[in-house]
Amino acid sequence: MTNKNINKESCRRISEVQKNSYTILFEGQDIPAKLKGNFYELEGCELPVVGDYVRFDYNPIGDSIISKVCERTSFLQRPDQAKTGVMQYMVANVDYTFIITSLNEDYSYNRIVRYVSVVLQGNSTPVVVLTKSDLCNNPGRYVREVEGISDKVKVHAISAIYNIGLDEINEYLQPGKTICLMGSSGAGKSTLLNALAKEDLMKTSAIRESDSTGRHTTTHRQLIELESGVCVIDTPGMREIGMASVEDGIDGIFSDIIELKQCCKFSDCKHDTEPGCAIKAAIESGELSAERFNLFKSLSEENSRNYSKKKQIAKWVKNAKNLVR
Repeated sequence: MTNKNINKESCRRISEVQKNSYTILFEGQDIPAKLKGNFYELEGCELPVVGDYVRFDYNPIGDSIISKVCERTSFLQRPDQAKTGVMQYMVANVDYTFIITSLNEDYSYNRIVRYVSVVLQGNSTPVVVLTKSDLCNNPGRYVREVEGISDKVKVHAISAIYNIGLDEINEYLQPGKTICLMGSSGAGKSTLLNALAKEDLMKTSAIRESDSTGRHTTTHRQLIELESGVCVIDTPGMREIGMASVEDGIDGIFSDIIELKQCCKFSDCKHDTEPGCAIKAAIESGELSAERFNLFKSLSEENSRNYSKKKQIAKWVKNAKNLVR
């Protein structure tokens, strides 16, 4: 997944997935496609997701046939909303993931941290875009707060409607790059996409004044290639995002805590009553906030619980297959 040199000449890109039907972006056109009959029997096969490069047999009068998913440079996934530990595959081959959060009641520091964990785990670069800055009296306070999450996170406060801060986004709009837009409904993903494209590509909906919550506009993941050569993947709104199989992502955000843990007197320190605990000492000295450490513990514990569920489900599936045989 870390190979950055995809042979784009021999592969073409998945722009949309609807159940068992796929759409491939081929020579400026969207063409329908299906998986090859023996696709599921191939060793190590993974189903294509939006953003994947695939090999296929072109059919000009019907469904083209996908034979292989090319190696990925990044791959974002999350636990399903039922919290069973089963992973939901989202997008692939994304250079930057824009985590869209509006500066109204939608803003949630905890949710942003969760998004950043998933993005770092998937080998994409997290860019937090705080939208609707024109509705906020002090957007700089939120920028500084999000910047404190990790030095791996870039943060921008913008207003797409009033063209505030959009010039800061230009550094990511390089031909050949892919940007994924993620965030809650009504946070401004579609409005931002329209601003980047300089045309109304996506339908937008107003937020409810009662709770600052938006209505779902984007109903499925879709890759759009802009005239500039930049590809943008718009995604449905997500009010929640769970933690599972994101150990590296969490450790990447809380690298300061990981370093402190290594300085504890005991390797199995629970950071509670043990003597020589570097975490407790850092909190007492003010080097580390108790809130940040508690968030780290909470996310790590949730990740561990969901990972255990995932392993158990995988075991059940394997046993079921053996019984069928």
